[in-house]
Amino acid sequence: MSKNTSSSAFRRIDVDQFNEDNFKDEAELPAHGEAGSPAASQLDSGPIMSLIQGGQPAEALKTILAHAPMGSTKAQEEKDAALQLVLKVLLSVKQQSQVENLVKQLDNDQRDTLMKYIYRGFETPSEGSSAHLLLWHEKVYEVAGVGSIVRVLSDRTKV
Repeated sequence: MSKNTSSSAFRRIDVDQFNEDNFKDEAELPAHGEAGSPAASQLDSGPIMSLIQGGQPAEALKTILAHAPMGSTKAQEEKDAALQLVLKVLLSVKQQSQVENLVKQLDNDQRDTLMKYIYRGFETPSEGSSAHLLLWHEKVYEVAGVGSIVRVLSDRTKV
């Protein structure tokens, strides 16, 4: 009742992939919609601005959040351009009821990404943007709760 030990099937495992020198952190790997992945796409400000001017800030916001450049491998200029687009959308919505309705239309991932942009907007305030960003922060917090803040602050991928 001995087992056949002449089999060498177990030797086909590539042990080099587990070497620490070959380790790739998740933040370094291209995620969905990032450079190097098939779903990568550049944000074009033209259609976004036409949606804002056409009175469709919800569609503009969803488009930006769906194609948000995230991760450490993205160019900083692209991230800054996306931040400016998000701020234009957020500042174009003036009424509190509209803000609340827009936030409710987003799913949890989009709310987390929006919260990242809100915090990034706090880093570089412009004239009148801080009060408006606080309003957006309040509405996202009401809908998504503390979990959104915790996920954003603990997430290593930046917008």
